[in-house]
Amino acid sequence: MFGTSGVRGPVGETVTAGLALEISRAVAVDADRIVVGRDARDSGRALVDAVAAGAVECGADVIDLGVAATPTVARAIAARDAGAGIVVTASHNPPEDNGIKLWTPSGQAFDTAQQDEIERRIEDGEVPYAAWDEHGTRTAWDGGKAAHCDALVDAGRRWAGTDDAGGGDASDTPDAAAEDAPLEGLSIAVDVGNGTGAVTADALYDLGAAVTTLNAQPDGRFPARPSEPTAETCRGLVAHVAGTDADLGIAHDGDADRMMAVTGEASFVSGDELLAVFGAEAAAEGERIAAPVDTSLAVDDALAERGASVVRTRVGDVYVAERTRDSGVVFGGEPSGAWIFPNETRCPDGPLAAVVLAALAADRPLADRVTDVPDYPIRRETIETDEKATAMAAVTDRVRASYDDVSDIDGVRVGLDDGWFLVRASGTQPLIRLTAEARDPDRADEILADVREIVEDALGAI
Repeated sequence: MFGTSGVRGPVGETVTAGLALEISRAVAVDADRIVVGRDARDSGRALVDAVAAGAVECGADVIDLGVAATPTVARAIAARDAGAGIVVTASHNPPEDNGIKLWTPSGQAFDTAQQDEIERRIEDGEVPYAAWDEHGTRTAWDGGKAAHCDALVDAGRRWAGTDDAGGGDASDTPDAAAEDAPLEGLSIAVDVGNGTGAVTADALYDLGAAVTTLNAQPDGRFPARPSEPTAETCRGLVAHVAGTDADLGIAHDGDADRMMAVTGEASFVSGDELLAVFGAEAAAEGERIAAPVDTSLAVDDALAERGASVVRTRVGDVYVAERTRDSGVVFGGEPSGAWIFPNETRCPDGPLAAVVLAALAADRPLADRVTDVPDYPIRRETIETDEKATAMAAVTDRVRASYDDVSDIDGVRVGLDDGWFLVRASGTQPLIRLTAEARDPDRADEILADVREIVEDALGAI
C-alpha cells in the first residue's frame, strides 16, 4: 500500500475515498487529534472529506487547514498538540493522481514500521469506532499558513546571521533595519507551479526581498508546467531570471515539499549541487549529512573540504529524515529537491529551503557557491526485465564476491577508489537502473560497462 512517500496513484483506482476512510480510521487508533490538509487538486475535496469523516467517527478531533503546503500541515501537528497529520497530496505527480501521506508531531513522515502497522490494522479490520455520542469534531484553522510564515521568517533571520542559533555563520550584530529585513536588496523570482507554496513569497517579502511570483494561482491541473521542478519544466523560470535583474529563482512542486533553484546567471542548479551547497553550510567539522544512495560523489568531496561527511540512506525522504535522528547528522537531503533541516522540522520543507538559500545568496551569490562543487561525469542506463527480484539477488551475490565496499540498503551500491556504481530495481516499472560515477569521464564509462556486464550475466543465468 505505502511506497517511499505514502500512498500515491491514479484517483479512482489506487486512491479512493474508501481507502482514505480506512487509513484515517487506522491512524485514529493512536491519535485523538489529527491535523489534515490537501494540495490544490480538485480530487482532494472528496478525499480530505473522507479522511476527516473516518477520523471523526472514531472519536478523533480534526483540525482542517484546507488547501495548504505539506510542510505547513506537518508543522501544525505540534503547534495544535495533535497526535498525527494526514495530507491528501500526490506531490509532484501528474494531475490525475492523488495520494495520502502521514506525519508525526516531529514533522517526520510515518516510518516503515508505522506504515506497516497502519496496513495491518486495515487488513485486520481494526476500526476503533466511537459511540454514537462520542464522535470527534472537525474545525477549520486559518492560522496554519501564518504560523508557518512566522517560522520561516525567524529561520531566515538566523541563517542571514542576525541570530547565532539554528544554522548559518553568525556575523556581527546588525543594526535594527538589517535585522528586520536581512534580504533587502535581493530580488527573487518564485515559481509556485500552481501549487501551494505561496508562503515562500510571503516569507521572503517579510524578510525584505523584492519578490516576483510566477504561476502563483493554485490549480491542481498544473496548467503552467508539470508539477515536478526539473531543468526541463523550469525553463520559464530560467527565462524570467535571464530577462530580469533577479538574483535568485525558486521553484516548488505541487505541495511545496520540494524546492529547486536558478542562479542569478539564469542557470538551473542540479539537485546534487544544491545538496552540496546546503550540506557544506550546515555541517561543521566532524558532522555528517544524510543523503540517498544515488547521490553524487561531488557531495562527498564538497563536504570533505569542511571536514564533514555523508551517510547514505535508502531513496525516499522518509529514510533521509530517519537518519537525521542519528548523533552528528545535522542535515538531510535528496537530489530530487527534498531538504530536511532537523533543528527546524523533519518534514521536507520547500519554503524553508528557499528562505535558507536566499539568506545564503544574500551573503554570497548562489552561482559562486555552485562553482565550489566539483562537476563529475555520471552515467545512467536501464535494462528491461520481468525478473527484477531474482536478477537483483543474483547481482548482489556477484557484487559481494568481487568487491569490498558493498551496501545493499537500497539496491546494491559499490564504492570504488575513484568512483562508485549502483544497481537498483525500479519500484514502478520492469526495469533495473544502473548508475555509475567517477571523477574522470573515461573511468565513468568503464565503470558503467563493468556493471552492465554484471547485470547481463546475472540475467543470462536466470
